[in-house]
Amino acid sequence: MTMHLVRGMTSINTKKRRQKKQPGHAASKAKHDKWLMDRGVHPSQLKKAEKESGARIPDYAATSSTIKTSDVVTPIAGKRKVQEYSGDYITGLATMHKSNTVPVGRGSDPKICGQMRRS
Repeated sequence: MTMHLVRGMTSINTKKRRQKKQPGHAASKAKHDKWLMDRGVHPSQLKKAEKESGARIPDYAATSSTIKTSDVVTPIAGKRKVQEYSGDYITGLATMHKSNTVPVGRGSDPKICGQMRRS
């Protein structure tokens, strides 16, 4: 049995290597840190700030009287009426070729259905 890699893994080596910094990296990092401090979102400022999840439980007592609700209960619909043929043209149903059910009308010859022919 051979060793296989997990999908997405390109090598077995998981050792993290440190990247070499380009010249001028320290100056650009200092400029970026100053920019973050001006906006109040630097990591050192965020640690001091009080953390909020953003999700608060609403005060239902204050809003309960302002929301209009309806006390109308709609009626429950009953069973549908079954559609039934009330005419006198169709006299019955016949089985034709390959279990094809066809209506037999008044004036049509029932022998055609008995011979099992396609029309």
